[in-house]
Amino acid sequence: MVKKRERAIDIPEGVKTTVRDNFIIIEGPKGKLERKIPFSLKIGKTEKQILLKRQGEEPKNVAFQGLFRTLISNMIIGVVKGYEKVLEIVGVGYRAKIEGKKLSLSVGFSHPVEIEVPDGLAVEVTKTTISVKGIDKELVGRFAASIRGVRPPDVYKGKGIRYQGEYVRHKVGKTAVATTT
Repeated sequence: MVKKRERAIDIPEGVKTTVRDNFIIIEGPKGKLERKIPFSLKIGKTEKQILLKRQGEEPKNVAFQGLFRTLISNMIIGVVKGYEKVLEIVGVGYRAKIEGKKLSLSVGFSHPVEIEVPDGLAVEVTKTTISVKGIDKELVGRFAASIRGVRPPDVYKGKGIRYQGEYVRHKVGKTAVATTT
């Protein structure tokens, strides 16, 4: 099996890339992202492609090449299309609202939980959904996970905050088990 020492990433129209030392800067219609590349990888650029070359065949270098190829590809998608995570709020009396740069969640605690919205993200709240949008896939995912972590879905009643389309498997409670024996 022949291993590829060089991986290419296509650059779409309207995206400007800059490679300086071991930094890559990608600018597109939605914004600008930058990332540091480890020294075990060399980054090059042609008119329509970004080339990632690894130095050596150590497993760590092979893994880094695949990882950073995917990260750079996600950066390009982010500056062109952007990313969005949608969360659903399930529960009687559970609600969310935006207050300035803070997301306020009332999800069954004695007080509302406030989460600071990071720069570079846009959060929209409707009746039962929270939409997190941004150009950085990692930041969008991390913030959506922190919102979900405030009140993860309950496996007995299904209440809580979940990702849109997430399946929550319900467990049988103690009373249902006691009546079957």
